[in-house]
Amino acid sequence: MSKSATSKSSSFRAGTIAWQLAQTFWVGGLWLLHFVMLPVLERIGLAPMLVEEVAATLRPLLVAFAGFCALLQALLLIQHAGLERLWLDTRAQLLASVLALVMVFLLVRFWLPEALYWLNFSYLLLAFCGLLLVVQPLPAKRVEGRAR
Repeated sequence: MSKSATSKSSSFRAGTIAWQLAQTFWVGGLWLLHFVMLPVLERIGLAPMLVEEVAATLRPLLVAFAGFCALLQALLLIQHAGLERLWLDTRAQLLASVLALVMVFLLVRFWLPEALYWLNFSYLLLAFCGLLLVVQPLPAKRVEGRAR
């Protein structure tokens, strides 16, 4: 095994690990906050206004983090799949949707913070896109014969 073959497989493995780690953090974080943390805070008896304040503080942070992780995943997908057929890939379309939803969420929160239904809708749609991304296969190693 040549040195270049070892470094290529090593970088591919690092990219796969980075993909899975980023995906676990942002998708898991969104689902954990909305479906575990906030209901638990309500269940233990915290005041509803306090639970809403926790949600209003943590949701934008998690959405911004999801945008960063999705951008990292998009760069990893470009590195492994290339640009020539990127938009035909379901993962690329989902990542583009995630990035658009992140921008919409943050812009709506900045300009119309009272639009709670729209914020909740975009948050849940973002979490659903993340769930669809989880069931997609990992980016495959490129065939050596293809042009970069």
